[in-house]
Amino acid sequence: MSDALDSYRSAWNTKPVLRLVYDDFYNRIAGICRPGTTIEIGSGIGNLKEKIGNVISTDIQFAPWLDCVMDAQSLPFAAKTADNIVMVDVLHHVEYATAFFAEADRVLRPGGRIIMVEPAITWGSSAFYRLLHHEPVVMSADPLIVGAPNPKRDPYAANQAIPTLLATRDRERFHRQFPRLRIDRVDWFSLLAYPLTGGFKSWSLVSEATARRLLRAERAIEPLIGRALAFRLMLVVEKSDTTGD
Repeated sequence: MSDALDSYRSAWNTKPVLRLVYDDFYNRIAGICRPGTTIEIGSGIGNLKEKIGNVISTDIQFAPWLDCVMDAQSLPFAAKTADNIVMVDVLHHVEYATAFFAEADRVLRPGGRIIMVEPAITWGSSAFYRLLHHEPVVMSADPLIVGAPNPKRDPYAANQAIPTLLATRDRERFHRQFPRLRIDRVDWFSLLAYPLTGGFKSWSLVSEATARRLLRAERAIEPLIGRALAFRLMLVVEKSDTTGD
């Protein structure tokens, strides 16, 4: 297990407020998963299984709780065997998103879904991600570039802008490039609670009780102001029921 995963697991076990915020992520995901087999990519410390049954946990690096070690750009699964592919904070780390989506298209059954929770680069979150987060935000990047993945690349290399670009500027290009996949839903959520908890850092500016109240309030107002102020987005991509195979 890597030092990073060990650090994340320690934070998870010692920060109830962190678990509360991520439970909100997992509940959102569980609420729109289709019945059947779910592949989780980038399982990290392996918490999603507590919320969703029939999950195959995978990551690019070994951990004892994983079912499979693999790269998102080369999925070791047969065609049309999964009903859901779920990812939390993974897409913005993938070197070539196009390689992943091509594999997801192959592995998903017709009607299957890719459900991703990722950073949202909005008017409200941009300064936080650019100034207070160690991962870069490059809005000029091309999220649909095609290339050969480098097996020696740092798996934690990232561009936090990629999911937002796919959900907005490059949405129609994505549909043209992957005609059997359709961005079905984009939820802009997570306003104050997430950044105030400090994530997997050792600090938090709010108590668990305060974060719980904030999350309830955010649920009510996110449809109105989420697109402008959200720190997170949930991107749902659905495979056509008619694949043309």
